[in-house]
Amino acid sequence: MSLHSRAKSRCPWAGTDPLYIKYHDNEWGRPVHDDRKLFEMLTLEGAQAGLSWITILRKRENYRKAFNGFNPKTISRYDRRKVSELMKNEGIVRNRLKIESTVSNARAFLEIQKEFRSFDKYIWQFVGGRTKHNSWRNMKQLPPRTVDSDAMSKDLRKRGFRFVGSTICYAFMQACGLVDDHLVTCFRYK
Repeated sequence: MSLHSRAKSRCPWAGTDPLYIKYHDNEWGRPVHDDRKLFEMLTLEGAQAGLSWITILRKRENYRKAFNGFNPKTISRYDRRKVSELMKNEGIVRNRLKIESTVSNARAFLEIQKEFRSFDKYIWQFVGGRTKHNSWRNMKQLPPRTVDSDAMSKDLRKRGFRFVGSTICYAFMQACGLVDDHLVTCFRYK
């Protein structure tokens, strides 16, 4: 990390871990429109439930390998044997419900792609197709969920998704730039 990057004012949650700082500076809050990347982030946010985000960031490459680069078509065909194999993979969170939900979510994801022609088109409708920019001054102001994340969660669950509660959906929205929650004091604030 260069002296220049250390001097930047960041959102406090980024802390001092270089992996967290890189994620904050280069990914968090930037609009994502690639379907596979959206599926990856929704999966990782669900895997994070009950854990810290840094734990998932540290396992991210293992997830990419274990889940075939987050290819929903491939994942949708996983069977019990593949799930059992993943349960033995120490590089990911070995929670059967989370692993099985990734498989069923991949199937639901493909159905949304069929209906809307892309997951991107579907998911961005919850914010009217544009990033919602907030102007928070401190971390206490950031909501754990919103009306938009409630609506997203409800619709995803109706379509068969699991591990998509409103708080998970809001974290996904922040991560993929549907909302921009960089604090006004952060160099990434626009």
